[in-house]
Amino acid sequence: MPKTSAGILLHRERDGAREVLLVHPGGPFWARKDAGAWSIPKGEYEKGDDPRACALREFEEELGSPLPAGTELTELGTVRQAGGKVITAYAAAGDLDPSTITSNTFLTEWPPRSGRTQEFPEVDRAEWFGLDAAREKINPAQAALLDRVM
Repeated sequence: MPKTSAGILLHRERDGAREVLLVHPGGPFWARKDAGAWSIPKGEYEKGDDPRACALREFEEELGSPLPAGTELTELGTVRQAGGKVITAYAAAGDLDPSTITSNTFLTEWPPRSGRTQEFPEVDRAEWFGLDAAREKINPAQAALLDRVM
């Protein structure tokens, strides 16, 4: 059975154009990757878990603040990434200052085979992108979500 994740694509209108909030994964593997590396804030959930609850939890964990109470979530369906992971996505209209994010962290051995463990943020930055720029930045499998949020 493929791994499953759920996440939220936050969007807003600026100067008559739609923008979406994407996050860049933290850690040394992603440090120099840009195009195709960005994502919606998301995280894994297990069979039987509520994807919507997971999406809300992961939004708060990766950005450091919850989605405001009463914010409506719209289902965007699912996408399958190249590695087989299935992502259930929701859209929400809202705003967030990317300079204020504080992500949870993870531990990994770094450098590889060094025996040293280091802590890194799950998300090292977030940015608002217009839809054309977002298509260049987002994981290619998630680009379908940009069409659906329109």
